[in-house]
Amino acid sequence: MAVTATERKLLIGGEWVETGDWLEVASPYDGALVARVPKAGADEARAAIDAAEAAMRAPLPAHKRAEILVRVAGALGKRADEAARQIAAEAGKPLKAARVEVARAMSTYTMAAVEARKLAGEMVPMDASQAGEGKLAFTMRLPVGVVGAISPFNFPLNLVAHKIAPALAAGCAVVLKPASQTPLSALFLAELEHDAGLPAGWLNVLVGPSSEIGDVIVEDPRVALVTFTGSGAVGWKLRERAPRKRVNLELGNATPVIVEPDADVDDAAGRCAANAFSFAGQSCISVQRIFVQEDVYDAFRSAFVPRVEALKVGDPSDEETDVGPLISREDRDRVLEWIEEARAGGATILTGGELVGDLLAPTIVERPPADSRLACDEAFGPVCTLQPYGALEEAIELANATRYGLQAGIFTTNVRAALSAARSLEFGGVTVNEAPTFRADQMPYGGVKESGNTREGPAWAVREMTEERLVVLQL
Repeated sequence: MAVTATERKLLIGGEWVETGDWLEVASPYDGALVARVPKAGADEARAAIDAAEAAMRAPLPAHKRAEILVRVAGALGKRADEAARQIAAEAGKPLKAARVEVARAMSTYTMAAVEARKLAGEMVPMDASQAGEGKLAFTMRLPVGVVGAISPFNFPLNLVAHKIAPALAAGCAVVLKPASQTPLSALFLAELEHDAGLPAGWLNVLVGPSSEIGDVIVEDPRVALVTFTGSGAVGWKLRERAPRKRVNLELGNATPVIVEPDADVDDAAGRCAANAFSFAGQSCISVQRIFVQEDVYDAFRSAFVPRVEALKVGDPSDEETDVGPLISREDRDRVLEWIEEARAGGATILTGGELVGDLLAPTIVERPPADSRLACDEAFGPVCTLQPYGALEEAIELANATRYGLQAGIFTTNVRAALSAARSLEFGGVTVNEAPTFRADQMPYGGVKESGNTREGPAWAVREMTEERLVVLQL
């Protein structure tokens, strides 16, 4: 992939700064240098919190916050191709998927602007009790304070948007630490925010080691809320370290799909093929475990395998590529190890399980051992499992046999089966006749069990980032 290396600066207190030390951003596809960014540490993190705290002393009216968010969405639309190519370069995401991410980020900003304009409390019916007679009461929604945001590599633009846009809509200044592998999209959004008229200090972006920046964000009492998307091991440890703060976690999943005998098998196979391998499976809700009722198992497998084999593996900057590289060779080798572990345990590799050049081919593993990592843990790679079941209750039990609970899906034309699954699947979201990789950015998105403790989507995130204050008036 031909990419011209650039240098970017960090945003602290409205100023673009360098630190004298640099981090290199390399292409996951071919290792080429994409950019250099200044490396921040604890001192820059404290300076960013200083700036955010100072900014909030002069609150931005809701209409101004909304106008800035709308301007960012518009600017992102005008520079959509540039943004998509940057995602492809730094994350190795195929360009067609990167374009979808840019469009979603525009939607995230637009929805957040709506929330900024309608942010309000509610009336309290005081005369519903004798004690409240003669009084008027209402609640106000006020910003919780400085928000510390930590975002992952896999959606370097839209997941950053899901941190920044709701926080600004709520009236909170932000200190953001994007993933060091993919900081360019975050700095690009910071540029758009700056150009849209966001006052100094309301957004600060730092790139560097979590051991320095993350520690300051977690430990500094001026940061009222930490919002984190990433691995469960890191996320839950953050929460333990900050018991007095709000710590909102959006973590992983081992995403199950159930295909009932009355389902449109061809449609289910097509949706699963597209959503198990997009961005090489590096999504928290990438389809990973597919359970197909035994009466239609052979038909599903016959429809599914050719679709997966037809996916184009290659250069993410190629408009035709479906599956690109994993974020690192270490991750690629880890997924290969999991596949070999399942094969050694008696599983069958229906397709894939090998490299195409340096890239891992889309892989289907049939009947993995129940205790294998592919059957239990989050693979976060271009691999899914396939196995039959008898009754729906068995499929639900198999789907729930994981410590995760983000999203799950079922394909069926039976309303009773769909609602039964919706009630019994232990996940934050259940899709019916759609792959559970689906996410519209205005919907509540989050998990249960080890998958998290919050809901994202601007309307829900704004509530998390505000506090309710009661006002009582004696009439």
